[in-house]
Amino acid sequence: MRTQHTYTILSPDFKTQLLQWSQQFYEVVWLDSNKYSRKYGSYDAVLAVDAFTSITTDSYQAFDKLHEYQSVTKDWVFGYLTYDLKNDLEDLNSNNFDGLNFPELFFFQPKKIFLIKGDVLEMHYLKMVDDEFESDLKEIEQWTNNKVDHVSEKINIKLRLTKDHYFEKVNKMLSHIQRGDIYEANFCQEFYAENTPIDPLETYQKLNSISKAPFTTFFKNQQYYALSASPERYLKKDGTVVISQPIKGTAQRSSDPGVDEQLKEELKNNQKERSENIMIVDLVRNDLSQTAIKGSVKVEELCEVYSFEQVHQLVSTITSVVEKETSPVTILRTTFPMGSMTGAPKISAMKIIEDLEETKRGLYSGAIGYFSPTGDFDFNVVIRSILYNAENHYVSYSVGGAITAKSDPQKEYEECLIKAKAMKQVLEN
Repeated sequence: MRTQHTYTILSPDFKTQLLQWSQQFYEVVWLDSNKYSRKYGSYDAVLAVDAFTSITTDSYQAFDKLHEYQSVTKDWVFGYLTYDLKNDLEDLNSNNFDGLNFPELFFFQPKKIFLIKGDVLEMHYLKMVDDEFESDLKEIEQWTNNKVDHVSEKINIKLRLTKDHYFEKVNKMLSHIQRGDIYEANFCQEFYAENTPIDPLETYQKLNSISKAPFTTFFKNQQYYALSASPERYLKKDGTVVISQPIKGTAQRSSDPGVDEQLKEELKNNQKERSENIMIVDLVRNDLSQTAIKGSVKVEELCEVYSFEQVHQLVSTITSVVEKETSPVTILRTTFPMGSMTGAPKISAMKIIEDLEETKRGLYSGAIGYFSPTGDFDFNVVIRSILYNAENHYVSYSVGGAITAKSDPQKEYEECLIKAKAMKQVLEN
């Protein structure tokens, strides 16, 4: 049973102080909407710290183990699902290089949770000791960053694929499409740095300051970090309503308002980008139908243009209604991995992706989020993210795009560079 305390936030720096204060703990999940006015939002920001219980597992029976953990705990639990949990769902494998070595699945029941909406803070504590609310709040409000400024070493970012090698891989994928093996697949490439220590919090703050995405995340589990400026929601459950908001279709932004509006219109009317999005919408509809009440799957938005700090994107919103008794983990199991990061048909696309990509995806194109005590949940898609293993000082970020019959390898490569811009800028500056 949790003890709850409500507090009115007075300091404009409170969120920054709260995140800095959280760094003393081994387990941290920070979710920030950046006050983005987006349909179906729950909180402006959420912080969960300090594991009371946790689950860590590989892909063998991972969803069964998560179902048991979530069902028994019946509390707030926060964590992640890596893309490679696909191997628990289908006869698939992941044999590509992995420099990060994140566990396949990790969730924890936090001792302390902070929920922010407007200027109202809710503090939910498990096993509270005496006046812990007051002492923590006082410590947060007085928190100052006393870290000595240092000049970071220049980061040498390497490409896992050369440009020519990328073109070769995309052409192989196009051959699969021409043979009818798949209609569309998301092909990704990794950028990385070895033996490169970084300051995770400082890196996250820089990334968030230039991206201001609606599903931003700072994640820490011991030496494993995810610094995410994700614009995409994977899946949300609110009561009996399930919401998916896949992104497919990207255009760069311009500082010139007139040119920016033109780029937005061109994206909205681009038949190739729209076809990418619509194929994934069909896939998501099929996935949601596996747990939905018959006839309840609906497309609420189709190919709507959403403008973010770095790019314009086409976003669709698909909803369904499930029975009250439907397990939240079952909903995740039947929709994972998300369609926007796989392709159609889904299993064939995942097999071809594994064959052509050079790097194990791991947490990239997986999901970070939480379950509530009532079985609701909200998870993002881990894209536009810097992943870091502080033990071996390995830094990684990956980007990708949908390959369809209309894809031009040169344009696909340029789109990857647009998506990588923020991460590259943060790490090199």
